[in-house]
Amino acid sequence: MGVALYYARQYGHSAYDTVPVWAVTGTLLYLAFYRSLIVPIYFSELRHIPSVPGFPLWGQFIPIVTEECGIPQRKWHRRYGGLIRYCFPLGTERLSVADNQGIKHVTSKNPYNYPKPVRAKLWMTRILGDGVLLAEGHDHAYQRKTVNPGFSIRAINSFMPIFWQKGLRMVELQHRELIRSNESECSLEVLEWFNRATLDIIGKSGFGYEINSLEDEALPIREAYRLCFNFDFESRLLHGIQAFYPTTQHIPSQMNDDINKARAIIINKATEILIERRRCMEFNPNAKDVLTLITQEDNALREKGEPGLSFDTMRDQIMTFLGAGHDTTATGAAWTIHLLSIHPGVQAKVREEVREYMPFLFDKSFKFDPDTMTLPDPDQLPYLDNVCRESLRFIPPIPMTVRESVEADFVSGYRIPANTVLYILSNAINRMEWFWGDDADEFEPDRWDDLPKTAVPNAFMTFLQGPRGCIGRKFAEVEMKILLCCFLSRFEFLRDRDTPDPEDWKMWRLVLRPRDGVTVKCRPVLRV
Repeated sequence: MGVALYYARQYGHSAYDTVPVWAVTGTLLYLAFYRSLIVPIYFSELRHIPSVPGFPLWGQFIPIVTEECGIPQRKWHRRYGGLIRYCFPLGTERLSVADNQGIKHVTSKNPYNYPKPVRAKLWMTRILGDGVLLAEGHDHAYQRKTVNPGFSIRAINSFMPIFWQKGLRMVELQHRELIRSNESECSLEVLEWFNRATLDIIGKSGFGYEINSLEDEALPIREAYRLCFNFDFESRLLHGIQAFYPTTQHIPSQMNDDINKARAIIINKATEILIERRRCMEFNPNAKDVLTLITQEDNALREKGEPGLSFDTMRDQIMTFLGAGHDTTATGAAWTIHLLSIHPGVQAKVREEVREYMPFLFDKSFKFDPDTMTLPDPDQLPYLDNVCRESLRFIPPIPMTVRESVEADFVSGYRIPANTVLYILSNAINRMEWFWGDDADEFEPDRWDDLPKTAVPNAFMTFLQGPRGCIGRKFAEVEMKILLCCFLSRFEFLRDRDTPDPEDWKMWRLVLRPRDGVTVKCRPVLRV
């Protein structure tokens, strides 16, 4: 201020004109040089942590925004160790945790000291709502308590007929496409098919509601989730920025328009489902869908003096299950089909296991009737289990989660001050050699029969660990296996070389999604 006044007097300028200019200049100089250069290098409490080289003013922002989520950190961890520091623009420091001790501390020993940062939640809640996935503290503990019964083993067993019904309907419709092509084989974009099937599954098993996405691919709710994925450079850049500066969601842009439109559609559908389900529960209070089980548990907790879940919170649970409950499993199944298409020996082996354990799937006269047939347990197929776990390790549908320390703490032997942002990147951790060995970057399902001792639970972070671990993990695993059994029993498939390699262009929005989907060449499996 004194410099500005001196300058005004010296050169005869008005103080009213000069002071704002100098104030802005001083702020920019402070951010550019002191906060962005001096503090990270000389004063930050995190400066002793192994750091990625670079100029703190812009940091490592470019590789993080332009490369696949987790790939830069995977390289940095291999070079600098299990806990690393790097910078975003203006010297904003970030940590990535990839060693067992650090992961265990943040996810299991002291998890509630590391909630999601508010700014990270703000952009995700637009699509997922503020349900159990994004709730924190007491709200999270209570919501998880009410949601647990809907994802118990007993509940999942009761949902298996729905999994089979939708999976078999999916491959029937896919087979019709092959017949219409009048060729011995056809190209199928399987990610869209899996998305439609899993959306119908979560609708029926989650809310007792028929979405019918398999029958009508143009439903608004499917279009809403398609709008969430735009791979142009502007959208990718703005998506990266919004994770740190949520106010940029108000910038006029195609991406923000798409997300706002998607949010409106999803909120309307979640509200419609909740109103319809509450009406139906008056006539059938003992239904076994997830939403009914949540309501029953919520009512029981209310009777014990708990506050209960509001209408908006219940609606947000539906938003969470609609988004996270279908897109993640569909993406995992699609990546598995891609990996099997480029590993034909693995594909043949897992199909033979399915044929041996579920011969009815290869019988032309088979008609699915859940009331008369004994449903097989897909967990009884050990090689299929290996394939699914290896696929989810190799390409995790959710590649990262972000946390921020509430109070100062020690992680991996280093003091971490309050308000430190940490990343747990499954797309890095799942490929670390110190967990998996020298073949960590290879797709090898047989590794699960003889894991190295270093492959501790925290080496596999696809579903996270601890109290914030994925509550729907078992639901997703069984659903994915059944969908794959259905697909493997109807089609042999191989990589469609006329389409881009899906591994070349992956983008993280809600899931780690390939830009052009997953297209494979399919021919029918011989059925007798």
